[in-house]
Amino acid sequence: MNTWAVMKRILKQFKRDKRSVALMIVAPMLVLTLMWLVLDADDQTLEVALVDVPDQVEQQLDDDSAEWLDLSLSEAEKSLEEGNIDAMLQWEEGAPLLTVEGSSPTTGGEVQKVLSSAFSSGAQPEMQVEFWHGTDSHGLFDYVGPVLIGFFVFFFVFIVGGVSFLRERTQGTLERLLATPIQRRELVFGYLGGFGIFTIIQSIIIAAFSIYILQVYMTGNFFYVIVVTFLLALTALSLGTLLSAFAKNEFQLIQFIPLVIIPQVFFSGLFPTEGMASWLQAIGKIMPLTYGAEALRGIMLRGEGLAGIQFDIYILIGFSILFTTLNIFALKRHRSL
Repeated sequence: MNTWAVMKRILKQFKRDKRSVALMIVAPMLVLTLMWLVLDADDQTLEVALVDVPDQVEQQLDDDSAEWLDLSLSEAEKSLEEGNIDAMLQWEEGAPLLTVEGSSPTTGGEVQKVLSSAFSSGAQPEMQVEFWHGTDSHGLFDYVGPVLIGFFVFFFVFIVGGVSFLRERTQGTLERLLATPIQRRELVFGYLGGFGIFTIIQSIIIAAFSIYILQVYMTGNFFYVIVVTFLLALTALSLGTLLSAFAKNEFQLIQFIPLVIIPQVFFSGLFPTEGMASWLQAIGKIMPLTYGAEALRGIMLRGEGLAGIQFDIYILIGFSILFTTLNIFALKRHRSL
């Protein structure tokens, strides 16, 4: 009988919390749909620049295997530096020289496979391979490592910050603070500032562990990595505290993860997005982790400086300002000052 009474109490709780019941059904379908959209996307079209390649060699290239672009050497090198093409094929002293962009080991391998297949039918000299970024030992973890660093910083700060701010409210601390002369913006800025010190330490530890202990490929400035991870953490903190205003308990806050965190995993660059529909790629443009991951890849894989990642930094700052402003207004739900 006691067991039945406990079961009835749990069922009544679910009946009152319709959002939890709906999320248990909707969230798995949402995640499965995202996986289907990402993993069922068309294959990425390779883009290879041709520089001073003989006409008879160009005729051997299969038009369906890649998009072949006739460019000058300066144009091709600029496109490689900006990551707009996957490789450059040029002729030096009568022999083919392939320069792979190098950020993605998968893409670089595909380019080499396509060209090796094309040259196998002719009597061409052996092709030499160089890497514009990275090395021939560049592995898959080196490619996804920057994204994972950004994701774990974002995820754990979101959880810890959101839960901590929620407890301030559920335990009555927030109401007592709002009863004092303190203004909403002062409360939000103080909370973000206090956690900001912690996020700086967290960013340094996670980035240093990944780069110096796990040996994730790193060719840029470590300080820039810290800057980007801190901005990601600040964005996650402001977002977590914002969403905590709409949750009654920790369980309801966790419900935001399938709706806010998981979609960012699929569209931030952990999976290739080039073959997706344009509207799907547009979804990734409204997610903070997309810009954080791109900035971290630019620093760690391509050695970019602040000039190369400044757009991503501005976007992350903009997200932080937006979420912080909304957070200030969200506190009106508890007391208007």
